[in-house]
Amino acid sequence: MLRYILRRLLWAIPTLVLVTFIVYCALRISTNPLASYARSNPRIARQPAKIAQYIERNGLWDGPTGYLRGYWRWLSGFVTGDWQPSIKGSRPVWPNLKDALINSVRLGLVASFVGISVGLSLGVFAALRPGRLRDSAVNTGALIGYSVQPFISAVLLQLFFSVQWSKWFGEPLFPTSGMYPPGHTGFDLILMLKHMALPVIVVSIQSVAVYSRYMRSSLLDVLTSDYLRTARAKGISERRVLVKHALRNALVPIVTLAALDIGAIVGGLIISEGVFEYPGMGKFFLNAQGNGDFPELMPWMVIITSSVIIFNLVADLAYAWLDPRIRLD
Repeated sequence: MLRYILRRLLWAIPTLVLVTFIVYCALRISTNPLASYARSNPRIARQPAKIAQYIERNGLWDGPTGYLRGYWRWLSGFVTGDWQPSIKGSRPVWPNLKDALINSVRLGLVASFVGISVGLSLGVFAALRPGRLRDSAVNTGALIGYSVQPFISAVLLQLFFSVQWSKWFGEPLFPTSGMYPPGHTGFDLILMLKHMALPVIVVSIQSVAVYSRYMRSSLLDVLTSDYLRTARAKGISERRVLVKHALRNALVPIVTLAALDIGAIVGGLIISEGVFEYPGMGKFFLNAQGNGDFPELMPWMVIITSSVIIFNLVADLAYAWLDPRIRLD
Protein backbone atom coordinates (compact mmCIF):
# COMPACT_ATOMS: atom_id res chain seq x y z
CA MET A 1 0.00 0.00 0.00
CA LEU A 2 2.76 2.44 0.92
CA ARG A 3 4.58 1.71 -2.32
CA TYR A 4 1.40 2.40 -4.26
CA ILE A 5 0.85 5.74 -2.49
CA LEU A 6 4.44 6.84 -3.13
CA ARG A 7 4.20 5.82 -6.78
CA ARG A 8 0.98 7.79 -7.25
CA LEU A 9 2.42 10.84 -5.53
CA LEU A 10 5.51 10.70 -7.75
CA TRP A 11 3.32 10.46 -10.85
CA ALA A 12 1.35 13.48 -9.59
CA ILE A 13 4.38 15.74 -10.06
CA PRO A 14 4.74 15.37 -13.87
CA THR A 15 0.95 15.41 -14.18
CA LEU A 16 0.80 18.74 -12.38
CA VAL A 17 3.61 20.15 -14.49
CA LEU A 18 1.94 19.10 -17.74
CA VAL A 19 -1.53 20.33 -16.76
CA THR A 20 -0.28 23.65 -15.41
CA PHE A 21 1.78 24.23 -18.57
CA ILE A 22 -1.31 23.67 -20.74
CA VAL A 23 -3.32 25.97 -18.48
CA TYR A 24 -0.52 28.55 -18.56
CA CYS A 25 -0.56 28.65 -22.36
CA ALA A 26 -4.37 28.76 -22.50
CA LEU A 27 -4.58 31.61 -20.00
CA ARG A 28 -1.80 33.54 -21.69
CA ILE A 29 -3.76 33.37 -24.95
CA SER A 30 -7.25 33.97 -23.53
CA THR A 31 -6.55 36.65 -20.93
CA ASN A 32 -3.54 38.38 -22.57
CA PRO A 33 -1.89 39.55 -19.31
CA LEU A 34 -0.07 42.40 -21.04
CA ALA A 35 -3.31 43.86 -22.43
CA SER A 36 -4.97 43.45 -19.01
CA TYR A 37 -2.07 45.27 -17.40
CA ALA A 38 -2.35 48.08 -19.95
CA ARG A 39 -6.09 48.44 -19.27
CA SER A 40 -5.56 48.56 -15.51
CA ASN A 41 -2.63 51.02 -15.79
CA PRO A 42 -3.41 53.38 -18.70
CA ARG A 43 -0.66 55.87 -17.77
CA ILE A 44 2.05 53.19 -17.66
CA ALA A 45 0.72 51.70 -20.91
CA ARG A 46 1.98 54.80 -22.72
CA GLN A 47 5.53 54.27 -21.46
CA PRO A 48 7.34 51.61 -23.57
CA ALA A 49 10.15 51.30 -21.04
CA LYS A 50 7.70 50.45 -18.23
CA ILE A 51 5.92 47.90 -20.44
CA ALA A 52 9.23 46.25 -21.36
CA GLN A 53 10.17 46.13 -17.68
CA TYR A 54 6.84 44.48 -16.83
CA ILE A 55 7.30 41.90 -19.59
CA GLU A 56 10.78 41.02 -18.39
CA ARG A 57 9.83 40.88 -14.72
CA ASN A 58 6.85 38.58 -15.31
CA GLY A 59 8.20 36.49 -18.18
CA LEU A 60 5.53 37.51 -20.71
CA TRP A 61 7.63 36.80 -23.77
CA ASP A 62 6.01 35.79 -27.07
CA GLY A 63 6.56 32.71 -29.23
CA PRO A 64 6.93 29.02 -28.30
CA THR A 65 10.27 29.51 -26.58
CA GLY A 66 8.91 32.60 -24.86
CA TYR A 67 6.03 30.57 -23.43
CA LEU A 68 8.43 27.88 -22.20
CA ARG A 69 10.69 30.46 -20.58
CA GLY A 70 7.70 32.30 -19.16
CA TYR A 71 6.25 29.11 -17.71
CA TRP A 72 9.56 28.24 -16.10
CA ARG A 73 9.76 31.76 -14.64
CA TRP A 74 6.23 31.43 -13.26
CA LEU A 75 6.78 27.87 -11.93
CA SER A 76 10.00 28.71 -10.12
CA GLY A 77 8.37 31.76 -8.56
CA PHE A 78 5.27 29.79 -7.56
CA VAL A 79 7.27 26.99 -5.90
CA THR A 80 9.51 29.40 -4.00
CA GLY A 81 6.60 31.61 -2.92
CA ASP A 82 7.64 34.55 -5.11
CA TRP A 83 4.17 35.02 -6.61
CA GLN A 84 3.39 37.77 -9.08
CA PRO A 85 1.08 40.45 -7.67
CA SER A 86 -2.40 40.78 -9.13
CA ILE A 87 -2.72 42.92 -12.24
CA LYS A 88 -5.58 44.97 -10.83
CA GLY A 89 -4.38 46.78 -7.75
CA SER A 90 -0.94 45.11 -7.64
CA ARG A 91 -1.93 43.38 -4.39
CA PRO A 92 -0.60 40.04 -3.10
CA VAL A 93 -2.61 37.10 -4.43
CA TRP A 94 -2.29 34.62 -1.55
CA PRO A 95 -4.22 36.46 1.23
CA ASN A 96 -7.39 36.79 -0.88
CA LEU A 97 -6.96 33.32 -2.37
CA LYS A 98 -6.51 31.79 1.10
CA ASP A 99 -9.69 33.43 2.42
CA ALA A 100 -11.64 32.31 -0.67
CA LEU A 101 -10.31 28.77 -0.31
CA ILE A 102 -11.30 28.56 3.37
CA ASN A 103 -14.79 29.90 2.62
CA SER A 104 -15.36 27.46 -0.25
CA VAL A 105 -14.09 24.48 1.72
CA ARG A 106 -16.37 25.42 4.61
CA LEU A 107 -19.41 25.76 2.37
CA GLY A 108 -18.55 22.72 0.26
CA LEU A 109 -17.94 20.37 3.16
CA VAL A 110 -21.22 21.28 4.85
CA ALA A 111 -23.14 20.96 1.55
CA SER A 112 -21.40 17.66 0.72
CA PHE A 113 -22.14 16.22 4.16
CA VAL A 114 -25.81 17.16 3.85
CA GLY A 115 -26.12 16.03 0.23
CA ILE A 116 -24.27 12.73 0.61
CA SER A 117 -25.82 11.69 3.93
CA VAL A 118 -29.39 12.55 2.89
CA GLY A 119 -28.90 11.10 -0.60
CA LEU A 120 -27.49 7.80 0.65
CA SER A 121 -30.23 7.50 3.27
CA LEU A 122 -32.95 8.04 0.67
CA GLY A 123 -31.25 5.55 -1.67
CA VAL A 124 -31.26 2.87 1.03
CA PHE A 125 -34.84 3.77 1.96
CA ALA A 126 -35.96 3.28 -1.65
CA ALA A 127 -33.92 0.14 -2.35
CA LEU A 128 -35.35 -1.80 0.58
CA ARG A 129 -38.84 -1.66 -0.98
CA PRO A 130 -38.30 -1.58 -4.77
CA GLY A 131 -41.37 -0.82 -6.82
CA ARG A 132 -43.32 0.46 -3.82
CA LEU A 133 -44.69 3.95 -3.27
CA ARG A 134 -41.62 5.21 -1.41
CA ASP A 135 -39.34 3.94 -4.17
CA SER A 136 -41.37 5.84 -6.78
CA ALA A 137 -41.43 8.94 -4.59
CA VAL A 138 -37.64 8.94 -4.13
CA ASN A 139 -37.01 8.37 -7.84
CA THR A 140 -39.44 11.13 -8.84
CA GLY A 141 -37.97 13.57 -6.33
CA ALA A 142 -34.44 12.74 -7.48
CA LEU A 143 -35.38 13.32 -11.12
CA ILE A 144 -36.93 16.70 -10.30
CA GLY A 145 -33.98 17.73 -8.11
CA TYR A 146 -31.45 16.79 -10.76
CA SER A 147 -33.41 18.60 -13.50
CA VAL A 148 -33.61 21.92 -11.66
CA GLN A 149 -30.43 23.87 -12.37
CA PRO A 150 -28.64 25.56 -9.43
CA PHE A 151 -29.19 29.12 -10.65
CA ILE A 152 -32.94 28.46 -10.89
CA SER A 153 -33.24 26.91 -7.43
CA ALA A 154 -31.05 29.70 -6.01
CA VAL A 155 -33.31 32.44 -7.38
CA LEU A 156 -36.46 30.62 -6.26
CA LEU A 157 -35.11 30.20 -2.73
CA GLN A 158 -34.10 33.85 -2.61
CA LEU A 159 -37.56 34.94 -3.71
CA PHE A 160 -39.32 32.69 -1.19
CA PHE A 161 -37.16 33.04 1.92
CA SER A 162 -36.34 36.72 1.45
CA VAL A 163 -38.95 38.58 -0.61
CA GLN A 164 -42.07 36.54 0.13
CA TRP A 165 -41.08 35.75 3.72
CA SER A 166 -40.58 39.46 4.40
CA LYS A 167 -44.11 40.16 3.14
CA TRP A 168 -45.55 37.53 5.46
CA PHE A 169 -43.49 38.06 8.62
CA GLY A 170 -41.79 41.44 8.22
CA GLU A 171 -38.20 40.19 7.78
CA PRO A 172 -36.42 37.55 5.70
CA LEU A 173 -35.81 34.12 7.21
CA PHE A 174 -32.37 33.71 5.59
CA PRO A 175 -29.98 36.31 4.13
CA THR A 176 -29.51 36.08 0.37
CA SER A 177 -25.95 37.32 -0.14
CA GLY A 178 -22.51 37.42 1.43
CA MET A 179 -21.16 35.52 4.40
CA TYR A 180 -21.84 38.27 6.96
CA PRO A 181 -23.90 41.48 6.86
CA PRO A 182 -22.07 44.54 5.46
CA GLY A 183 -19.80 46.10 8.05
CA HIS A 184 -19.74 43.05 10.31
CA THR A 185 -16.40 42.24 11.95
CA GLY A 186 -15.25 39.19 13.86
CA PHE A 187 -16.49 35.61 13.89
CA ASP A 188 -20.14 34.79 14.55
CA LEU A 189 -21.08 31.12 14.01
CA ILE A 190 -24.86 31.60 14.10
CA LEU A 191 -24.77 34.53 11.69
CA MET A 192 -22.42 32.66 9.35
CA LEU A 193 -24.68 29.57 9.32
CA LYS A 194 -27.70 31.72 8.48
CA HIS A 195 -25.87 33.18 5.48
CA MET A 196 -24.70 29.71 4.42
CA ALA A 197 -28.15 28.10 4.68
CA LEU A 198 -29.47 28.92 1.20
CA PRO A 199 -26.20 28.16 -0.67
CA VAL A 200 -25.97 24.83 1.18
CA ILE A 201 -29.54 23.93 0.19
CA VAL A 202 -28.90 24.83 -3.46
CA VAL A 203 -25.72 22.74 -3.66
CA SER A 204 -27.29 19.86 -1.73
CA ILE A 205 -30.35 19.53 -3.98
CA GLN A 206 -28.49 17.96 -6.90
CA SER A 207 -26.17 16.02 -4.60
CA VAL A 208 -29.15 14.39 -2.89
CA ALA A 209 -30.65 13.54 -6.29
CA VAL A 210 -27.44 11.99 -7.63
CA TYR A 211 -26.46 10.00 -4.53
CA SER A 212 -29.95 8.65 -3.92
CA ARG A 213 -30.12 7.25 -7.47
CA TYR A 214 -26.60 5.79 -7.32
CA MET A 215 -27.13 4.27 -3.89
CA ARG A 216 -30.48 2.75 -4.84
CA SER A 217 -29.05 1.14 -7.98
CA SER A 218 -25.91 -0.13 -6.28
CA LEU A 219 -27.74 -1.53 -3.26
CA LEU A 220 -30.33 -3.32 -5.43
CA ASP A 221 -27.50 -5.10 -7.26
CA VAL A 222 -25.93 -6.18 -3.99
CA LEU A 223 -29.17 -7.31 -2.32
CA THR A 224 -29.80 -9.88 -5.05
CA SER A 225 -26.28 -11.34 -4.95
CA ASP A 226 -25.55 -14.96 -4.03
CA TYR A 227 -23.41 -14.25 -0.98
CA LEU A 228 -26.25 -12.33 0.69
CA ARG A 229 -28.59 -15.26 0.11
CA THR A 230 -25.99 -17.48 1.75
CA ALA A 231 -25.70 -15.10 4.71
CA ARG A 232 -29.46 -15.14 5.18
CA ALA A 233 -29.51 -18.95 4.93
CA LYS A 234 -27.00 -19.12 7.79
CA GLY A 235 -29.52 -17.35 10.01
CA ILE A 236 -27.78 -13.95 10.15
CA SER A 237 -30.25 -11.21 11.00
CA GLU A 238 -31.47 -8.99 8.18
CA ARG A 239 -30.13 -5.91 9.92
CA ARG A 240 -26.63 -7.38 10.15
CA VAL A 241 -26.80 -8.57 6.53
CA LEU A 242 -27.72 -5.07 5.42
CA VAL A 243 -25.22 -3.13 7.54
CA LYS A 244 -22.19 -5.42 7.54
CA HIS A 245 -22.37 -6.95 4.06
CA ALA A 246 -24.73 -5.12 1.70
CA LEU A 247 -24.00 -1.48 2.52
CA ARG A 248 -20.24 -1.90 2.57
CA ASN A 249 -20.17 -3.45 -0.89
CA ALA A 250 -22.77 -1.04 -2.26
CA LEU A 251 -20.60 1.91 -1.22
CA VAL A 252 -17.65 0.88 -3.41
CA PRO A 253 -18.91 2.55 -6.63
CA ILE A 254 -20.16 5.55 -4.63
CA VAL A 255 -16.64 6.31 -3.42
CA THR A 256 -15.44 7.50 -6.84
CA LEU A 257 -18.30 9.94 -7.18
CA ALA A 258 -17.88 11.26 -3.64
CA ALA A 259 -14.11 11.69 -3.99
CA LEU A 260 -14.43 13.60 -7.26
CA ASP A 261 -17.20 15.80 -5.82
CA ILE A 262 -15.22 16.64 -2.70
CA GLY A 263 -12.09 17.28 -4.78
CA ALA A 264 -14.04 19.66 -6.99
CA ILE A 265 -15.19 21.65 -3.95
CA VAL A 266 -11.84 23.42 -3.86
CA GLY A 267 -12.50 24.74 -7.35
CA GLY A 268 -15.39 26.67 -5.97
CA LEU A 269 -19.12 26.41 -6.45
CA ILE A 270 -19.10 29.01 -9.21
CA ILE A 271 -22.83 29.31 -9.94
CA SER A 272 -24.01 29.23 -6.32
CA GLU A 273 -21.30 31.58 -5.10
CA GLY A 274 -22.00 33.96 -7.97
CA VAL A 275 -25.75 34.13 -7.28
CA PHE A 276 -25.36 34.46 -3.51
CA GLU A 277 -22.29 36.76 -3.68
CA TYR A 278 -20.52 34.28 -1.43
CA PRO A 279 -16.80 35.16 -1.13
CA GLY A 280 -15.38 31.75 -2.08
CA MET A 281 -13.22 30.30 -4.83
CA GLY A 282 -16.01 30.56 -7.38
CA LYS A 283 -16.43 34.28 -6.74
CA PHE A 284 -12.64 34.67 -6.76
CA PHE A 285 -12.49 33.00 -10.19
CA LEU A 286 -15.30 35.15 -11.62
CA ASN A 287 -13.59 38.35 -10.48
CA ALA A 288 -10.16 37.24 -11.73
CA GLN A 289 -11.55 36.10 -15.07
CA GLY A 290 -13.52 39.31 -15.50
CA ASN A 291 -10.37 41.37 -14.86
CA GLY A 292 -8.20 39.09 -17.03
CA ASP A 293 -5.98 38.76 -13.96
CA PHE A 294 -3.49 36.07 -14.98
CA PRO A 295 -1.48 36.07 -11.68
CA GLU A 296 -4.69 35.26 -9.78
CA LEU A 297 -5.99 32.64 -12.20
CA MET A 298 -2.86 30.46 -12.31
CA PRO A 299 -2.72 29.63 -8.56
CA TRP A 300 -6.47 29.00 -8.65
CA MET A 301 -5.96 26.42 -11.40
CA VAL A 302 -3.07 24.75 -9.56
CA ILE A 303 -5.19 24.31 -6.42
CA ILE A 304 -8.04 22.74 -8.42
CA THR A 305 -5.74 20.32 -10.23
CA SER A 306 -3.97 19.32 -7.02
CA SER A 307 -7.23 18.67 -5.18
CA VAL A 308 -8.58 16.44 -7.96
CA ILE A 309 -5.36 14.38 -8.05
CA ILE A 310 -5.27 14.01 -4.27
CA PHE A 311 -8.89 12.95 -3.95
CA ASN A 312 -8.53 10.44 -6.76
CA LEU A 313 -5.82 8.84 -4.65
CA VAL A 314 -8.16 8.95 -1.64
CA ALA A 315 -10.81 7.16 -3.71
CA ASP A 316 -8.38 4.37 -4.63
CA LEU A 317 -7.40 3.89 -0.99
CA ALA A 318 -11.05 3.82 0.05
CA TYR A 319 -11.65 1.04 -2.50
CA ALA A 320 -9.10 -1.15 -0.77
CA TRP A 321 -10.59 -0.45 2.65
CA LEU A 322 -14.19 -1.17 1.57
CA ASP A 323 -13.37 -4.24 -0.53
CA PRO A 324 -10.36 -6.30 0.68
CA ARG A 325 -10.36 -8.16 -2.67
CA ILE A 326 -8.95 -5.03 -4.31
CA ARG A 327 -5.17 -5.01 -4.16
CA LEU A 328 -3.65 -1.69 -5.17
CA ASP A 329 -0.07 -3.02 -5.33
